[in-house]
Amino acid sequence: MTGTLTPGRIAVLLGLLAAGLLTGGAGWLVVDLWFPGGLLLALLAVSGLFLGGRIAVGTGLGVGAGALGWFLAYVVLGVPRPEGDFLLGSSGIGTYAYLLGGAVLAVICATLRSPSDRPVPAARSHK
Repeated sequence: MTGTLTPGRIAVLLGLLAAGLLTGGAGWLVVDLWFPGGLLLALLAVSGLFLGGRIAVGTGLGVGAGALGWFLAYVVLGVPRPEGDFLLGSSGIGTYAYLLGGAVLAVICATLRSPSDRPVPAARSHK
């Protein structure tokens, strides 16, 4: 499914964006609730989202759509409310570990090679 943006591919990317919003929102809320188990659970869910996006689309664009939704959930939950309080505070190391860990997982999944990619043969020496 590599190539141009077809209507089906756009629908998959929008679905991954929505899944990223939901996964990110749930992950951000569970990280501090059940630390450190919540952090591990949230990172596992995010890695599944990113890897699934990579497999579904066939390129790093699938990872990017899920990662964009995941990060938008962080932005929305991190914005202060009119009363001055936050839904997502930076009270502990778990929030920063989730942000860094999710970013690292997104990069790893985006740069994975598919099994059909063949390595470039090494240059031969002509002696």
